[in-house]
Amino acid sequence: MSRLLRASAALLLAGAAALAGASAAQAHDVLVGTNPADGSVVEVPPHHVTLTFTEPAVALGTEIVVTGPDGTVASTGPAELVDDDVNQYLLEQLPKGLYTVQWRVTSADGHAVDGTFTFTAQNAIGLPPDSTAVPVATTPAAEPTTGPTVAPTTETATPTASTSPTPVAAPSPDDQAVAPGVLVGIGAALLLVGGVVAWLLLRRPSAGTGAVTAGPTLDGPTAGPMAGPARDPRPDDLP
Repeated sequence: MSRLLRASAALLLAGAAALAGASAAQAHDVLVGTNPADGSVVEVPPHHVTLTFTEPAVALGTEIVVTGPDGTVASTGPAELVDDDVNQYLLEQLPKGLYTVQWRVTSADGHAVDGTFTFTAQNAIGLPPDSTAVPVATTPAAEPTTGPTVAPTTETATPTASTSPTPVAAPSPDDQAVAPGVLVGIGAALLLVGGVVAWLLLRRPSAGTGAVTAGPTLDGPTAGPMAGPARDPRPDDLP
């Protein structure tokens, strides 16, 4: 009984592994057709080549390179993904001859698939009929300018003003001397003030002037305008 169980388990595991392998194989994209077809002969090089797969490809890692009869790259720009198709555009001017298409496509499960196919063009497009080489784009050389040449000047540059501070000149002894006119003005002012003071002093009355007389003395009344009336002598005044 145990042997039967072990055998059944082994068969189940083998079947599961086979199914898993089949599922993984089915997850990879498979190329189902190309345009132009592999080994075909066309009238002129096509505008683009197309690869058709079983499932849509992933842009990351997908690349198609087409080379011409002389081995020069004839494709231009990145590959274009449209549903299950992958398109690769070619140059506008291409010679006749054998073209090789090398492709690598990333499947939906992340695995990369690649391959190669060829086709032949009987005639050139955009070039003379007997051309067998892909034209190489060249950058035209820059033309020399014909404008006037500026002659070097021989004038001597004018020195610019110094930016250092200019020292201030000290005053000379002549500048410090007092002008004569100032001294004359000061003297005239002093004379004027002195004259005014003298005039005021002269107008004041002197200390000894006036009609004031002395009062009575022991000898009797003193005559004068301010003397009082005469009085009779008192007995004590008689000798």
